[in-house]
Amino acid sequence: MQAQLIILIAYVVVLLAISWWSTLLLKRGTKSRTLNYLLAGRNMPTILVTVMLVGLAVGGASTVGVAETAYTKGFSAGWYNAAWGLGGIFVGLFIARHLRRMTVKTIPEIMGQMFGPYSRFISVICQLLVMISITALQYVAGGAILTALLPDIFSLQGGMLASCAIFILITLFGGYWASGLTNLFNVIMIYVGIVVALIYTMGQFGGFTSLLSQLPEGGTWFDPIAGLGFPRVVGYIAVMVTMAVTTQAVAQICFASKDEKTARNGFLLGGIIILPAGFLCAFFGIMAAVKFPGLVGPDAALALPKLVTGLTPLIGGLFLASLWAADISTAVGLLMGCSTLVLEDVIKKLWRKPLDDAREMLLSRLVVLLVSLLSFALALTMEGILATITTALALTTSFTFIIIAGIYFPRILKRAAGFWVILTSLVLWLLWTFFPSLRVLPALIYAEWILCGLVLILFGIFAKEPAGTVFAQEEIKADESSEVKISLEREDTPAITS
Repeated sequence: MQAQLIILIAYVVVLLAISWWSTLLLKRGTKSRTLNYLLAGRNMPTILVTVMLVGLAVGGASTVGVAETAYTKGFSAGWYNAAWGLGGIFVGLFIARHLRRMTVKTIPEIMGQMFGPYSRFISVICQLLVMISITALQYVAGGAILTALLPDIFSLQGGMLASCAIFILITLFGGYWASGLTNLFNVIMIYVGIVVALIYTMGQFGGFTSLLSQLPEGGTWFDPIAGLGFPRVVGYIAVMVTMAVTTQAVAQICFASKDEKTARNGFLLGGIIILPAGFLCAFFGIMAAVKFPGLVGPDAALALPKLVTGLTPLIGGLFLASLWAADISTAVGLLMGCSTLVLEDVIKKLWRKPLDDAREMLLSRLVVLLVSLLSFALALTMEGILATITTALALTTSFTFIIIAGIYFPRILKRAAGFWVILTSLVLWLLWTFFPSLRVLPALIYAEWILCGLVLILFGIFAKEPAGTVFAQEEIKADESSEVKISLEREDTPAITS
């Protein structure tokens, strides 16, 4: 216990030291401290783009949440992360360079340019619903980790509160530079901790063959598909590819990248690194099913943390830090996305007078604090980590269809379509959440794809006025003046080379 606590404290000290050092980057370089705080001065190198994506993907849902699902569904639970990795690779191949080419800061800003202010407003609502929900789940996972491994110190609520405090401190002071630099440390911690703990725990079971002999008969423990079922696996892939294109926290990584090549390479490399994490954590859920049978309801989220209580203090402390690292790495990226959204798409629209840089910084930090507290309150009511998160992520379907159409099929987009496609996505989510009897498809994402796609096509056929051609305009700008823009954006910006 003492060794685990010492390792945890040392880990927190390192993260806070990195965050404090990141504040120095906010004061140097670009004239806008806010640009440094929210987007790292648009100068984030490939290595930090990679770890920002990996850190965002491999969080509480990818570790504690996957193990919770694998506790009953087996190895196929790992598809959650594999689907996330495929989403990152898809963005790297087809979307990242287009987003980085733009000079916007948020997805709703793109919607506003294409479809008008009402579309921008409803986009903010949808994006905040998604990211606040996911942030809340990181508190649940963080609380479960600390409770299981340090029960004499933390209750579930106490662990959630401690997680909330660390998330706030890192994000509040260091901003996007702190997110990137702490994620560089976190990602290393995550994979080292998972691999070491997995090898040790498997050894306690006597190896893989011995584990197989101890599992309940009749289960689909190591079938890659059967546990979840084919429709749900396909649903995971559909959700994650859809989400990766247009969730603000993911798109913001593109906006912060040094250039188009950096964005593309960072997403491709990040997607590859993400792929195996879920399957590794699924092993923990399967082993917990043998050692701790009968966990139900909220207690199922303790499957992975309870298993780790049997590790040596050194390995257990390392794994505790790595699990918490996964939680922190996701939460800080989400909080930065929320702060950017509220500042750019709400406050600046309501505040008629121009904001100076100091006031923008203050407001950005206040938003981080308020969103953190709201997410914490929501976390106290949540159960079923993966079920909740995949439902919330389906809300991004409308944005993804619009962005892909805007890049590759611009003629189909009409100005009247944006608001109604986004509203369709929001209404579907509300109906799915509050009226379970209407769930006639295996997952919400199928309904989202069908109806959002149908609305988009119908407006494309019958509406007349075209949407704003923001992507086409950006390509022209890139041909004529992108070199000038990039050089201006980077002027005096603190450089961290990969």
